[in-house]
Amino acid sequence: MLFVRNVRVVDEDRAVPMPADLWVEEGRYRAVAPGLAVPTGAKVIDGRGRLAMPAMFDAHVHFREPGGEAKEDIASGSEAAVQGGITGVVMMPNTTPAIDSGAVAKMVLDKARAVSRIEVLTSGCVTKGREGKELAAFDAMRALGVRMLTDDGDTTRDPAVLLRAMQYAGEFGMFFASHCEVPELAGPRALNDGAMAYRLGIKGSPACAEEIIIDRDIRLAHAAGAHIHIQHVSTKIGMETIRWWKERGDVKVTAEVAPHHLMFIDEDIGDFDTHYKMNPPLRTREDNEALLEGLRNGVFDLLATDHAPHTPFEKAQDFTAAPNGITGLETAVVSMFDRFISRHQLGWDVMVKRYSAEPRRMMGLPAVPMVEGGVAEFILFDEEGSTTFSTGFMKSKSRNTPFLDQTLRGSIDLVVRKGEILLSRDA
Repeated sequence: MLFVRNVRVVDEDRAVPMPADLWVEEGRYRAVAPGLAVPTGAKVIDGRGRLAMPAMFDAHVHFREPGGEAKEDIASGSEAAVQGGITGVVMMPNTTPAIDSGAVAKMVLDKARAVSRIEVLTSGCVTKGREGKELAAFDAMRALGVRMLTDDGDTTRDPAVLLRAMQYAGEFGMFFASHCEVPELAGPRALNDGAMAYRLGIKGSPACAEEIIIDRDIRLAHAAGAHIHIQHVSTKIGMETIRWWKERGDVKVTAEVAPHHLMFIDEDIGDFDTHYKMNPPLRTREDNEALLEGLRNGVFDLLATDHAPHTPFEKAQDFTAAPNGITGLETAVVSMFDRFISRHQLGWDVMVKRYSAEPRRMMGLPAVPMVEGGVAEFILFDEEGSTTFSTGFMKSKSRNTPFLDQTLRGSIDLVVRKGEILLSRDA
């Protein structure tokens, strides 16, 4: 048994915190109410007025295994997730070899069960080897529980191939996640096409390179009667395109936005800082503001980090040669609090809905509300605390984040999954 007293509970349907004690027994909430008596034999934790909320779930991460274990592996990525208050993730399939068959998916999922303390799911490829030609082994992956299909990092260039995949795999209850980009327009994918690109003398990636494929892939899903999920939207027009299709109501479309596309802009790159190099690239302040509003009002169903680790050696290359990507699992919750929630630009209820409940539902999993009888999967968050993202603090093998060695407001002090304590800082 676990008893956490004197907390303030928030959830996707509760914007105003509710004072309560948490009584957890056999992995479930025996009671969530104020003034509970401490049960005999329970481990007691004093919540000291901290916020209690459902643990987060990230539906877009790169753990690099197999093939890129120097950057990250399932074990280190999982522990990075725990540091960030996240108890479930969906891995992308752009590994080596790619996760395009039942055999590779089974290998990855077996490894995850052996080394991870959190729930690790994987997506599968749309095409074999992510080459955009021959369809991957959908049925074999579906039998292992794979629901999301994506050639993440590569747009499926031939729309006829993608339409055929949607028509086929949609019958299995699978859905498609789209990394939206016209490669010929995107160019070197270094930064947004604008004043900053001109100033640095680097060819930029125009917003329309992303927006064209957003519209194309939703139209294909509409024709096929499939569910399409648009990944890491970075532009205002892209968001407005998704809103237009949602308002039509005749296609199932979901979408995600990443914290870095809410917080940073192309001007933050400064003197070629590769920690700000990602794909899609950072855009403008106008885009940031539109995307945040889209997160608040539900155009974006999910918040997802696109956690993309790279080694210091890779990121130390010149700006055009360095790989795209930013880590995010450890920083997402704290940075969203520091930048938006603490400034009353976003509510905890929206955060829980977009980064805990809806990602789970999209993957066919139940949400984990803090109610009597529910699965006890929660975090304690200290709004008065702080977190310094030092190399000693971070569990990811990689450190490619603009938050490295920065101190932000807020701290995750306790992480519990199915009644088991995964992290306890001072409890």
